[in-house]
Formats: sequence, C-alpha cells, structure tokens
Amino acid sequence: MTHSPALIGRLKQRLLRQREELIRRDVESDHDGLQESLRDETGELSTIDNHPADIATEMFERGKDIALQEQMDLHRERIDAALAAMIDGSYGRCAVCGEDIPEKRLSALPDTLYCIQHSPRQHVSHRRPAEEAVLRPPFGDSDRDGKDDPGFDGEDAWQTVEHWGTSTSPAMDEMPGDSYQSIGIESDENVGYVEDIESFLATDMTGRHVSVVRNREYKNYMDSGRGEELPSD
Repeated sequence: MTHSPALIGRLKQRLLRQREELIRRDVESDHDGLQESLRDETGELSTIDNHPADIATEMFERGKDIALQEQMDLHRERIDAALAAMIDGSYGRCAVCGEDIPEKRLSALPDTLYCIQHSPRQHVSHRRPAEEAVLRPPFGDSDRDGKDDPGFDGEDAWQTVEHWGTSTSPAMDEMPGDSYQSIGIESDENVGYVEDIESFLATDMTGRHVSVVRNREYKNYMDSGRGEELPSD
C-alpha cells in the first residue's frame, strides 16, 4: 500500500504550519526567558541566598521553562525529520520494519516515522533518580534508633533544626516541663557520643595520650558519683 500524493501534500502543509507556529512561539516568548541568566532575570546579586526558599519559585519556573523549551525543540526535530523523509521518498513507511504506516496514524501524528509496534514513544520509563534509594521512605520510618544501620535519619535531621529554636513552649512540649533546655524530641539524647564519659575524654591522633575536658558533662558525671575527682592541672 502506498500513500497518495494528495495525502502527502496535505500532511506536508500541516507540518509546515506546525513548524512556523513553533518558531513564532519561540520568538514571541523570547525563548522562555532562557537567554538571560537567573541572576539577571531575578535582579538578585547572588542565586545562592542565605535561605534557599527565597529563590525556590524562580528555580521551579526556570526548570519548567527548560522542559517546555526542550519539548518544542524535540517537536521541531521530529517535523524536520518527517519533511526530510518526504523529500527522499521514505515518508509513510516505518523506519524500523519498512511497513506502510496506516493513514489514520499519519493523520493523527503527521510527524511520525514509525508504526505503532515500533514507536519509541510508547515505552514509559520507570527509571528513578538514584538518590531515592537512599531517601526512601521519606515519611513513616524516619526514626531509625535501635536498628541495624540507624545513620542520620529523619529524627536526627529534625533535632538538628530544632536545636536552633521553635515556637513551642515548655508547657506545650511533647513532654511538658518548666525548662527550655528540655524542649524537643528526646532532648536528653546524647549527640555525637553514646556513653556520657565519651563527651569529656579526649585523645591525641595516636590514641595513646588521654586527657579530660572539664565541661558540663564532666561536672554532671562527677556530681552523680560515678567518677573520682582528678587533680587539677
């Protein structure tokens, strides 16, 4: 089965109109604003602000514009490939199997060079970013305490942020009290060490010379009667 010259002519005119429309939209949108840098577009002196959320909207819009621009460029490439196929006489035949592409398919997608069975766009990719293997699950299992590989989990991340203050008062805390020092999730949890003694014992890089840092934890440890007072240096 071969397609009639009249059909090819109609489809060619459609492709040319679509190509002109894409070029017009690209020019009128000023390439979706991508010809200017993000700094010039926002008027900010730096795109790395003290607070990442300050420029989050602009970053989202810039990513969306790039995606739209890529889609238009891809559409133009398909149109140019179809027009080139019309010139060399291969238009209307599948580029993979060589069979005629049905007229209904060409009418719906005049820029296609493939039959339905060999269309590369029918396969949906299920590939996901490699980072998701580390981030999963983002919610519901953020407390890894007591598990084989606790790592730095969601609870630790919140405790780090919480350390700088929240709007919670002692009376409204998870465990109500009378001190701002005890506010927060597991506020009495050791940070950076397991045993209390690890917080004030120190060694040099060889591990042979041991010294004691007389900090708050050292005082609490001694006051509890768990250690013997050392002579002052």
